[in-house]
Amino acid sequence: MAKFALTLVIIGALNWLLVGLFEWDLVSALLGGDSHRESSGLSRIVYSLVGLCGIYCVRFYTVDRYSAR
Repeated sequence: MAKFALTLVIIGALNWLLVGLFEWDLVSALLGGDSHRESSGLSRIVYSLVGLCGIYCVRFYTVDRYSAR
């Protein structure tokens, strides 16, 4: 279940990265709806940062969750 949740978080973050960089919503494009969304400059920076964090989270697939104990 944890890997499934991590996968959804990463997909969501990458979608926000696309919104931040290109003002294009992949999820809306795939599932129907307006795939182009206009955003302010500040919100695009925040979306891009969330997306970059999503890329960083890919490394958690290889982390042993019991090693912190």
